[in-house]
Amino acid sequence: MDRPSAFAHQRFIGDKRTQQVYDLDEVGDQEAVAVVLDELMASERFVCFGPDSLAEARNRGYRLCRI
Repeated sequence: MDRPSAFAHQRFIGDKRTQQVYDLDEVGDQEAVAVVLDELMASERFVCFGPDSLAEARNRGYRLCRI
């Protein structure tokens, strides 16, 4: 799976529509994540976190989505 070019150095990407965060370093099903990320990038409703950590994503109300 290739990361979106704008997020080449980010580990966590959040979906603003569902309040879910995806861990791009711990991917189980490459094809499923690629489909989700393509759809997320097309919707333009994504967010990255600073600092790039799961704790920061949870602090903003996002839940980890496992694929």
